[in-house]
Amino acid sequence: MLQVRDDDATAFEELMLRYQGRVLSVLRHVVGTHEQAEDLTQEVFLRVFRARKTYTPGAKFSTWLFTIANHLALNALRSKKRKPEYQFSSAGASTGSMNTLEMSVPENSALMPARQLDSQEMRETVRQAVETLGESQKMAVMLNKFEGMNYADIAQVMQLTPQAVKSLLCRARINLREILEPYMDRGKKISCEE
Repeated sequence: MLQVRDDDATAFEELMLRYQGRVLSVLRHVVGTHEQAEDLTQEVFLRVFRARKTYTPGAKFSTWLFTIANHLALNALRSKKRKPEYQFSSAGASTGSMNTLEMSVPENSALMPARQLDSQEMRETVRQAVETLGESQKMAVMLNKFEGMNYADIAQVMQLTPQAVKSLLCRARINLREILEPYMDRGKKISCEE
């Protein structure tokens, strides 16, 4: 980033190549659509480029980058709440009160959750369970589990205390456990210490 600050275009390209996929992945899980995540990812790097002259290496670059991504994601979600989009489909009309996770279980699955899910189904089930989390929980989980950030870095990105992040992640784990418990091996326990 220091080379980018000094107007090195090659360094900016390298920075984008290194972080674009990670930012896109986190944003995709937070905002819910690939298209919006792509738009926000472009905006993140546009803001990085615009702020290059004022960049000071106080924290890790990734923390600064994901702080920008977090702000943009929260703004997009707030905007979406103010202007909700409704999508109608004939397939969804007959589902009644089933939640997304229940609807994703294949018909021929031998009455899920009784059988073990294969890895593809498990990934999809976990992805959909993460989608049910609130905005803050989802962002904290993504940064912790997929970006490997510790509580202090997540706290800096989300402008919270490390203890608040720990609490947020604990509540997210509890919520995920409630949703995923029928699909997990009976002997495994999820705790807030993980």
